[in-house]
Amino acid sequence: MTQQNHEAHGQSTGTADTAGPSGTAGTAPGTQEAWAAAGAAAGARVPGTAVVTGAGSGIGRAVALTLADAGWTVVLAGRRPETLEQTAQLAGGAATRCVPTDVTEPAAVTALFDAVREQEGRLDLLFNNAGTFGPAVSLEELSFEDWRGVVDVNLHGAFLCAQAAFRLMRHQQPQGGRIINNGSISAHTPRPGSIAYTATKHAMTGLTKSLSLDGRPYDIACGQIDIGNAATEMTAAMSQGVPQANGSRAPEPTMNAEDVARTVLHMASLPLEANVQFATVLATKMPYIGRG
Repeated sequence: MTQQNHEAHGQSTGTADTAGPSGTAGTAPGTQEAWAAAGAAAGARVPGTAVVTGAGSGIGRAVALTLADAGWTVVLAGRRPETLEQTAQLAGGAATRCVPTDVTEPAAVTALFDAVREQEGRLDLLFNNAGTFGPAVSLEELSFEDWRGVVDVNLHGAFLCAQAAFRLMRHQQPQGGRIINNGSISAHTPRPGSIAYTATKHAMTGLTKSLSLDGRPYDIACGQIDIGNAATEMTAAMSQGVPQANGSRAPEPTMNAEDVARTVLHMASLPLEANVQFATVLATKMPYIGRG
């Protein structure tokens, strides 16, 4: 569902138009709700409670709205309360709750997942999405403070959220859940001038692999989605031209962020016996495969 459709949905109905966690009747064929209900009947994981970090914009917002459409209860986490509220409004009355959170602060992350346990009773999914690119400067001009700022959000924040989610999933009954980390094409291939971002996204791959192993005894599945050129605020400049590996600048194609969101929904809807370990979703014609 596009953001425009979400806006129209919220204005025209004012109430939730989604299937409940059990896939209730009354969903229209072809909708996300009907798709989720059909998946549940076929053995897919029934929607439960999800935490989405960085839910106030971009990919986080798109994923949060798509999960809400599919019947998930979505806890929206991010630093800015006003953008979280905007996401909740775009959900058109679906089950969402805003919890302003700075993922770089251990106490704030603990409070987030304590609130999930107290209010929702359990956690079925974490989309570990909060991230920042950092300043677009040359390597020698990157200050340690800017380096640390990127590492704090992209790596330390991802670790803190994964650790807190893991604790909750391990000790809840029934045990288990799923963590999906937002990697990046930069987890494989860097862009010029992106050393802090690239280093953290390579580290995210290690985090994903370790979580997958450590989660096995407790039915905690962990996968990673690596995204290339989804159309968000972060990629808005790509249409004007961005640095290429050969030293030139060139515009790059993008894809709809909702294509990413549908992929996350598929990963989240699998039973815990199955896992998408790594998924790569990218604009078909972006410079990535081969020499471009």
